[in-house]
Amino acid sequence: MEPNTLLDALLAEAGISRAGLAARVNQIGEMRGQSMRYDHSSVIRWLKGQRPRGIAAEAICEILGARLGRPVTLDDLGMGNASTPPVSTPLDGFIGRATALWRGDHQQRSDLQQTHVITGLPAVGPVWEWENPPDDRDVSSRGIVRVGLPDVDQLRTARNHYEQMYRKAGGVATRGRVLRFLVEDTAPLIRGTYTDSTGRELHRAVGGLVAVAGICAYDSNAQGLAQRYYHQALRLAKASGDRAFGGYVIALLVNHSLFLGEHRQAVAFAEAGLRTAGHAISPALACDLNAMQAKAYSRMGDQPGAHRAMQAAETAAGLIRPDEEPAETGYVQPGLLENALADTLMRLGDTGPAQQYAKEAVDIQAHARGRVHRLATLADCQMRGGAVDHAAGTAERMLDTVQGMESHRLYDRLAGVRRSLAATRSVSAREVVGRIDDTLRIPL
Repeated sequence: MEPNTLLDALLAEAGISRAGLAARVNQIGEMRGQSMRYDHSSVIRWLKGQRPRGIAAEAICEILGARLGRPVTLDDLGMGNASTPPVSTPLDGFIGRATALWRGDHQQRSDLQQTHVITGLPAVGPVWEWENPPDDRDVSSRGIVRVGLPDVDQLRTARNHYEQMYRKAGGVATRGRVLRFLVEDTAPLIRGTYTDSTGRELHRAVGGLVAVAGICAYDSNAQGLAQRYYHQALRLAKASGDRAFGGYVIALLVNHSLFLGEHRQAVAFAEAGLRTAGHAISPALACDLNAMQAKAYSRMGDQPGAHRAMQAAETAAGLIRPDEEPAETGYVQPGLLENALADTLMRLGDTGPAQQYAKEAVDIQAHARGRVHRLATLADCQMRGGAVDHAAGTAERMLDTVQGMESHRLYDRLAGVRRSLAATRSVSAREVVGRIDDTLRIPL
């Protein structure tokens, strides 16, 4: 069952406690000749995704509608017919669900933290919806707060700030800060009053922040939530009308699919991003999407597919003009492609060229997070080539760089290098394994 964030948000807005809701439902049941014995535990089960029987759901609509002074439907409660999802997600309902999720995640609700990764058609649906009509004809809104372009600029500044924090401190440390900003500063704006033109810019800016929240969830091992945030960002991209931004969100989904081992899905998503963004796509994003496709093909053992994607990535890299790129593609820094090529070639068994690309990637200046990933790839290539002592030295550099960062993904890279080194009899390897163990013992 999916946690019911919509009901939780409506209860908070109405100022009704769980016990208070249960009592009111029981009263309506009694008035209609039905004996109901709901209590606060019953409401907790509803918040975890269970739907009440009989007239209770309609009673909840009646109670909350009366308190809030507006009609409340079963869909508003998160108790509608989930078996027949709409072909296109209406923007108003989507915003309500999105802000409810931010609030529940910010509160660290235990049921939300355990949100599972969806697979199959539900996982592909948001990408299909982004690709296909109908588009949003008017995204204007009427609410309490009046929103202007200075507000949008503030959201963009916040996105850049949290992205830099993520790179320096890791997603575990950054995640709570992003969520608080979404709940306290962003939600009132997206529920405010704005014109269609301002709304396009607003949805674009909010999508950028939500994407960072997804990245931080991914880095914090909350993979189900990461997927939900990426899907939200993609819906916001559609509302903004910015195809290039949607392509960036697709790149996040491709990376996530690679991490989850869904390699065919990664290839399909990358193709969707390249196809739908079309001429709007930036060279940096095209480079990354093709590079990730190459990695996916290599993991499937498809050498021709990997080489085609590698060539396309290198062609796109030659067209990159950093000052003409959108803010989100700033992660495509010099050396990122070389690191991806090294990973691809290593998995295809081309150890010599893989080591060369990995060395080139490490020699190029990068932010600390990127440097850890590049050193890990180099260590992997060196181990594959039998250069154990060199790999141990590279692992030492990884450890020096990762200090002060809280990231499950970087710890994964450390753990992977540790396993490889521990399987050898090298004295230098044994020493660095001990250092890695000390680092991995620090809880995140």
